[in-house]
Amino acid sequence: MSTTLIKLENIEKVFYTEEVETHALSNISLTINKGEYVSISGPSGCGKSTLLSLLGLLDTSTGGKYQLAEHDVSGISKTERARIRNKEIGFIFQSFNLISDLSVEENIDLPLSYRNDLSKEQRVKMVKDSLEKVNMSHRAKHFPSQLSGGQQQRVAVARAIVGNPSIILADEPTGNLDSENAAAVMQLLDVLHAEGATICMVTHDPRSAERADRNIDILDGQIISDQSNPAHKNFDAATA
Repeated sequence: MSTTLIKLENIEKVFYTEEVETHALSNISLTINKGEYVSISGPSGCGKSTLLSLLGLLDTSTGGKYQLAEHDVSGISKTERARIRNKEIGFIFQSFNLISDLSVEENIDLPLSYRNDLSKEQRVKMVKDSLEKVNMSHRAKHFPSQLSGGQQQRVAVARAIVGNPSIILADEPTGNLDSENAAAVMQLLDVLHAEGATICMVTHDPRSAERADRNIDILDGQIISDQSNPAHKNFDAATA
């Protein structure tokens, strides 16, 4: 039986600027189960990044209800939102978002440093384990400027998974990479999903969307399609 991880009910997001209302999202209802790999696609400005920001508790909706891992997070305080976000959600951004004056291992440890339920020894082991998963242990002491784009995104993936989050949110994770590095990062996400990770990815790339087992299309702030991806099983069989 599937376990519901995320449930959105009638989510609305309106931006107000100079007496102009912009309806970024309208009547979004969506469920994501534990272990799913979901892609969100649509043209620029359709609302997909806004939706990912709401899912990641980086922003709040104007209306509707959001339940994440049994927490009702619709109207919680900024502090509580930050606490839940740090523990439940791992982020992978298009621009890597690594801190330049921190080493690789320090960047990965950063989200753990805000948690008071972990000892220093636990954090060291968690960082080591996540580096091994992305094959970047040999770069632990390096700084972002000493890494290629593909290596930086691998570090970003390690940072996203280090706290064993309930869900990984990826916003155009291959957008700044060449085709070879993009394929390597997508393959890494495939492995994480095969190991049980729940992934929700915003992408413009149809080839990346094909790797997900469920595809959601958004247009003008509304979901126009939400269906399982038959190509996903074929893809798994072809790459196993």
